[in-house]
Formats: sequence, structure tokens, C-alpha cells
Amino acid sequence: MTATTPSQPGMAFELALLLALATLWGGSYTFIKLGVATIPPITLIAARTAIAGLLLLVIMRMRGVTMPRDGATWRRFIFQACLNSVIPWTLIAWGERYVDAGLATILNSASPIFTFLFTAAITRHEAASPRKLFGVIAGMAGICLIVGVDAFRDLGAGIVAEVAIVAATICYACAAIFSRGFKGLDPMAPAAGSLIAGAAILTPLSLAVERPWTLSPSTSSLLALLALAVFSTAIAFVIYFRLIQTLGSVGTTAQAYLRVPIGVALSVAFLGERLSATAWIGLACVVVGVAAMTIPARKIATA
Repeated sequence: MTATTPSQPGMAFELALLLALATLWGGSYTFIKLGVATIPPITLIAARTAIAGLLLLVIMRMRGVTMPRDGATWRRFIFQACLNSVIPWTLIAWGERYVDAGLATILNSASPIFTFLFTAAITRHEAASPRKLFGVIAGMAGICLIVGVDAFRDLGAGIVAEVAIVAATICYACAAIFSRGFKGLDPMAPAAGSLIAGAAILTPLSLAVERPWTLSPSTSSLLALLALAVFSTAIAFVIYFRLIQTLGSVGTTAQAYLRVPIGVALSVAFLGERLSATAWIGLACVVVGVAAMTIPARKIATA
């Protein structure tokens, strides 16, 4: 099953949604960094999934959209939750206790690479074209320019945390491929279903391991949690599942390249990190890479 090919005006709208998704998810790293300052990672992600899932259920009810009731679909929601929220979000939240938000953004940006490789080698549900390969290379070149060698000067200090974030990246790649199986459902259904399933898994763990009733979170951490749940999760997930159906798994994960400059810029504004001098050149490479991976090639008309 392959992604649909939108018309030219429709493609402009899909790319605008891709940029919005990159912004929402790019900001999540700063929100997580602020959140884990006084809220432990499992509790933070349990609250994130619960709040976002309930919000989506309310919106679905207002729209008259019902959730699937069959066990097979809910088993797939649970599996999707593990790949797209429970495991990666918890790993990232834990990792950001030891690494900067900007570095977490950068390490997590490799998801299109893994998606491209998994798609080309295993599922083969999307064409592994030379242009998409060029997009992967251009995007990674842009990331290297944006980050600069100095960004990895402390790579060994939090190596376990960095490996955890890379593992989260692999989970995202697998989730993007698995998500294509939800085609035909309203985009909010798999979003809400996977979030509710994630909350059901994480909440008991939070209660048993981190005893959240004993915590005293700061106002900034609570506000970051709210923004993380509403904007970077509920709204972002609706956009994400729509793009999986229109741009495909490789095209959708290409937003990871866009969220690098966005995520780093937000960490500069709110966490005091600094951009490299080559950031603008890198950004141009990123945009070229995203375009190569997402804009469909024109078909040559025949007589």
C-alpha cells in the first residue's frame, strides 16, 4: 500500500502541514528539558499521553467520530503506542536529563535514515528512488553543517543517554512504517487510540516507580508539560497520521530534518544554547533534502 499523490495545490498544503509538524515536534525537546527538571521521565510521559489522548477523544466526540471497538485494531494501537510514544518518549525524556535539548534534537533527526533503510531493505512499500537517497544525504549534510563539530565535543560524557535517544530514533522509524496500516481510519482514531494505550501502560509504571504524589513540580515544568501534551502531542499526532497517508512514511519522517533548525533555535531562545556559524547553509541543505524526499516527481506526459 503506497501513499497517495496530492495535486500541486494539495501538495503545498501537505508541505505546510509538514512544517507545522516539524515546529510542534521541534519544540517538544525544549518542553521535555523544562519538564524533566522537576518531573521524572515516566511520570512526565504518562501525563503527556493521558492529557493528549483525552483531549483527542473530546475533539473526536465533538466531530462525531467514533473509536474502533474491535480487539484487533486496539492491539495495533497498543503496538503503535510502544513504538511511537511509550518507549521513545520515555527514552528521550530520560536522556534529556543528561544531554542538551539541542543535541537530543540532532540525534533524533536520523529517523528518516532508518525509515529509508528499513523501507528499502525490508518492507519495500515505497520506492527507494535515487532522489530519496539524495534527500537523505542532503539532509544529513545540512544537519552536520548546522551542528558543527563542536556540538559533539561532550559526546562521551552522556554516551548512555545518547544511545538511548538513538534507540528512540529507531523506534520512530519503525512506527512510521507500521502507521501506514491505519489507512482508512480517521487520522484522530489511531492518534487517540495509541495515546490512550500509552497512558494505560505508563501510568501504573509511574505510580509504582516514581510515586508522583510525592513530587513538587515547578510552575515552568507544569506549563511545559501542558504545552507538550496539547501542542506537541495531540495536535501533532493528528497531523502526523494524516501525512503518513498522503506523503508516506519516508516523506513524513523527513520533518525530522526541519525540526533540527527549529529545535536548536528554540533551545537557543529558551535554554541559552548557541547556533553554529554555518547554520543558514545547513538549513538550505535541509530544505533541499526534505523537498527531494517529499515532492513527487512529475510524470512525463505521453501522446
